[in-house]
Amino acid sequence: MFISPAYAQGADAGAGAIVMQLLPLVLIFVVFYFLLIRPQQKKMKEHRAMLASLKRGDKVITAGGIVGEVKSVKDGSDEMEVEIAPNVRVTVVRGTISSVIRPEAANDAKG
Repeated sequence: MFISPAYAQGADAGAGAIVMQLLPLVLIFVVFYFLLIRPQQKKMKEHRAMLASLKRGDKVITAGGIVGEVKSVKDGSDEMEVEIAPNVRVTVVRGTISSVIRPEAANDAKG
């Protein structure tokens, strides 16, 4: 008597109504995972592999924008020595290396 027909119809749906309400949230999470989370994890994995493969003689760019050449890598430590100018060497933390500069000749031979 006091229950409207809309509530009465909704009571029959039961679990189906809950699933239909949660479906958009699940779809949004799936889209975020494939568009944002997964690519970021892949990029971080590649960056960690690049940091692990650093060796003497590599030209690198630090997070601060300093370009230099790796002169020594200390085993068992996150520190490495980078020469940023002739006879000017600084110690940097491995995690601050943002990229490795590849020689142009190597890029031309690949392409």
